[in-house]
Parts: sequence; C-alpha cells; structure tokens
Amino acid sequence: MQAPVLLLIAFLGATQAFYIPGIAPVEFSKDDHVEVKAVKLTSVKTQLPYEYYSMPFCTPEKGFEYKAENLGEILKGDRIVNTPYVLKAGRDEKCRKLCEVPLQPEQATMLTDRIHNKYTVHLMADNLPVATKFKMLGTGETQYELGYRLGYELKDKAQLFVHNHLKFIVSYNLDEHQMYRIVGFEVEPSSIKASQVSFDRSSGVDRCVFKEEAGSRLEPQQVTNTLDKVVYTYEVVWRPSKVPWSSRWDIYLTMQDFQIHWFSIINSIVIIFFLAGVVTMIMVRTLRRDIAKYNRDDDLEETLEETGWKLVHGDVFRPPRRARLLIALLGSGVQLFMMFLSTICLAALGMLSPASRGSLMTAATFFYVFSGLVSGYFSARMYKTMKGVQWKSAALLTGLLLPAIVLGTGFFINFFVWAKASSGAVPFGTMVALLALWLCVSVPLVMAGSFFGFRKQPYEHPVRTNQIPRAVPDQKWYSNVLISILITGILPFGAVFIELFFILTAIWEKQFYYLFGFLLAVFIILIISCAQISVVMTYFQLCSEDYHWWWRSFIISGGCAFYVLVYSIFYFVTKLSLTDFVSVILYFGYSMLMVIVFWIFTGTVGFYASYWFVRRIYGAIKID
Repeated sequence: MQAPVLLLIAFLGATQAFYIPGIAPVEFSKDDHVEVKAVKLTSVKTQLPYEYYSMPFCTPEKGFEYKAENLGEILKGDRIVNTPYVLKAGRDEKCRKLCEVPLQPEQATMLTDRIHNKYTVHLMADNLPVATKFKMLGTGETQYELGYRLGYELKDKAQLFVHNHLKFIVSYNLDEHQMYRIVGFEVEPSSIKASQVSFDRSSGVDRCVFKEEAGSRLEPQQVTNTLDKVVYTYEVVWRPSKVPWSSRWDIYLTMQDFQIHWFSIINSIVIIFFLAGVVTMIMVRTLRRDIAKYNRDDDLEETLEETGWKLVHGDVFRPPRRARLLIALLGSGVQLFMMFLSTICLAALGMLSPASRGSLMTAATFFYVFSGLVSGYFSARMYKTMKGVQWKSAALLTGLLLPAIVLGTGFFINFFVWAKASSGAVPFGTMVALLALWLCVSVPLVMAGSFFGFRKQPYEHPVRTNQIPRAVPDQKWYSNVLISILITGILPFGAVFIELFFILTAIWEKQFYYLFGFLLAVFIILIISCAQISVVMTYFQLCSEDYHWWWRSFIISGGCAFYVLVYSIFYFVTKLSLTDFVSVILYFGYSMLMVIVFWIFTGTVGFYASYWFVRRIYGAIKID
C-alpha cells in the first residue's frame, strides 16, 4: 500500500504546484500607475545579497518607501523599496530617459566588482518577479531566469559593460469589466553608451534619439574605474496574453524538470521495498520462528544456546548513559518532525505559495516554536521511562540545545555578513525578536510540555531489568559504529538525494522550489527508510548480545546525515564557484546546520522505530 499512497501524494503536489490559492488578483484601470519595486541584488558567486540602492541607480523623486516585511523576507535578505520606473496600465512607453547618475571613483569600482561577480537585479510589479527570457544553447528551448544581470563581461577582452537600458514587457489579460490583470513581467536588458543617445524634450519628457548608423549596432557602455556617469533609460511594452491570472507563476515554477522528480520517487520506492523485504524476512520468518521456539518450555535451554537476542532480555531496557543528552536530542527531533510535517503539508496544499513572499520560512519558524509543547511532553515521558528524576534540567536542555546551536552559528556568520554591508545580515531588532521567540515562547512551552509529560506514567516494558548488568561479548569488526553508519546511511540518502539537489539549487542558485507534493512523498519515504534500517540494525545488534541499543539506534539511523555532508561538499566543488571568503563561511556554516538538523531528525525517527520494535519482540515471548 505504500507505493500507491506516495505516488498519489506526489501527483497531488505536482498538479497543485502551480495553483496559488487565497490571493485575489489585482486589477488596474487604463492608465493606472503600476508600481515597480526593487527587491535586492544577488549573486551565485558571492551568496551575499545587497539592497537595490547600494548601487548607483536612479532614485525616486518622492523618496524611499520601504515595504513592511515579514520574518521570512528579512531572513532572506529582501529589502523591498520603490523605484522611479513609471508603468501605466495598458500604455506603451517609448524609450525615455530615467536619470543620469554621476559616479564617484569608489562607486565605479563597486559597479565593476559586482558586474564581475555576476550580480542579478531583482524587480517586481504586482508582486510578480521580473524575468529574463533566453534560449538554451543547442536545443533552442526558451527558458527564464529570475531578474536581470547587472551587466556582462567579455572574457577575451576583459571588458565589463553595464545594463543601463531596460525594455519591460508586461503581459496582461482583461476581465469582463475591461480591467487589466498582469500575468507576465519580463525584461530585456541592454547596454548603450552615453555618447550613442541624445534626448528630445518636445513631448515634455526626455525621449531617446539613438545615433546608430545604418547597418551597425549601438556601442555598449563599458565600465571602468574612470567612468564618470551612467545614463539610465527604459521603455515599456504591454502585450495581451491568454495566460490566466492563476497560472502566471508557471514560468518560474517550470524551471525544474518533472521527470527527474518522478525518477526520484520511483527510485525511493524501490529502496523502500528492498528494506521492507529485509524487515519482513526478519519479522515474519526469523522472529516468528525464534518466538515460537522460546515459547516452548521443553526447548528453552536449547534455544538459549542457539541465539542471542533473548539472552539480553534482562538488560535490553537498562537506561543508557548520558540519558539527559539523548532526551534533549530526541525532544529536538520531535520538534523538528512536527515543524517539517506541518510546513510541508501546508505547502503541499498550496497555502505557502511563492506569491506570499517569506511565508515558508515564517511558517517554519513559528511551527518550530509552538511545537515545543509536543517536544517537551514526549521527551519528559521518555526521560521518566529511563528512570530519570531531574526533569527540569532535562527539559531546559531540550529547549536550549538545538536553538542555541542554530542561533549561535547564525550570529557568528552574521558578523561576517555585517562586515560586508550585505542585506543578508539579520538586523539587530530581528535578532532580538528571534531570541524573544526562543526564550519567551519556545522554552516555556517545552517546560510546560515536560511538566505534563513527566506526570504521565512511563512507558511499560514487557521485561524486568536485572540489577547486575550482563557483560557484552566482543563484537565483530563490521559491528563498529562508523562502519555501520557508512553501510546503512547510504540507503536513506539514496532515497532523498535527488530532491536534496533541487533544494540546494533553490537555496544557493536563487530559484523557486515549489514541488512540495514530491517533497512530502520523499519526506514520508525518508521516515519509512530510516525506521526500517534502524529496526534491522537493532535486531542484528541484539542478536550479537549487545544491549546498548539506545544511543546506537539514534546514531546509526542518523548516519545518512554523513552523506548529506559529503554531498554538500561535492555540490560546493562541482556546482558553485564562490569567490569570497565570507561566502565560503556562509555556505559551510549553513550546510553544517543542515547536517546537524538532518542527523537529529533522522536519528529520532530511528530511535522511536527501534524502541517500538524492541518492546514488541520482547513482549511476544515468555520470560520465566
């Protein structure tokens, strides 16, 4: 039954990936003013976003008007502000002068540096990002790129040119009341040297008059350290379109190949069936035979000599060492599970669309904070089951451990980003707000959940624990934890690595990720595969008379995080070409946080699967 359900989830997510519910279309009357807003400047070579007006662009006459942003937008480095571009609904605008910006030497140097680092300018109109259309080499297929390049570089001549002329192409359709709805926003950037254009004010505005000769192209505007000014111009073309308003995000969301996602799902299902076969063989054949033998009184002595997992029944539920640390990790894992499940399900239903900027990150943050109640409950009850008594310190460690690592690392990285004057630096007020959410909401909720969880009865164990621990015999070389991680971690990672590639691409190459139906299917596959591999390894461990399964089940099932780390390094080497030391710190800092989160989450899944398995098998046999 697993495969049809997962395929159904993936299909629903794929079909709903382009539906943006809950956002009513904005309609414009003829000649209504359509605001063009600037979001930020980004580069895949530096990973450091900057505010739009950190560059010498034309400024609006009425001054800067920054949009109030949510938590997700701030964390992403968005700083949405108005621009001087004038777009009137349904009215074409021939080439006109926007402004003439004098350049100081340091501004010319900065412009040169950012063009060399391939910075992209992100604008939007009616909440729709501007896109640049281009054709794929070889296939001639039309593709779109978010934003437009600040300029371009001729490598053979080592020359840099700035895009100082923009041709906006606004696609629209009309409703029954002849109101305009914007369904597309494209730009064609070009570079025009100041000496190649003059301006005619006879119409009341500065219209462009190009000085191109017959059969020749306009000379582009080269950027040098001695460039004294840049002349910015633009034009607007309105085109009718048959694209419905509900599908206007399609060009951004079809940047990913669906066939690869389907291949990922099928590949993951094959892995699940393989693991399910192994688990079935253990549960149905081996365990059923062993339990049947154990439950025969006359074969008891012979059975005890043949196998080992029943021999440790008096120690299998002996509380582990460093129980509080394990409980803190398990509580954090439960909190992450609740956050992932809630966010992905909500996104798969189409409620966290890219049109709602920053909503995904904002929702994930609040889901994590308010999942502290569930985290505290389950961690405290498990702590009581492990015969722990200091529940307050265990609860405090649960509430502080993972957020302290995440916020501490983020604060450390933030120092370097601040030094670069990047908009990616989290403002001080936002840092205070995050600390307040953590210390004033999340931690108290974990403490409250722990209070109620510790008042509950501990989980019942089917066998008693002996007072004197049994000696663990020498283990085989392949039972080593590191070797087990290398062997078992590859299977869950193989189920998710294709989706991981698209997630990394969305994060580091500034693309939209919106195939949350596929992600939900892969999320379920990851949970199942981690649970299955943990059960298998715990069974083998108990058969070798090693009853220290508590920590081992957590560490081994979280072993796929090691492969996530390796893949992150591989992705850095093969896909990115970061040129700045701060960018490298940024990448590896956040990659390490991703690996830690992945390890805690998958480890928690494996631990609870093993705990259920151990209780089940020892509850099925007779113990004298």
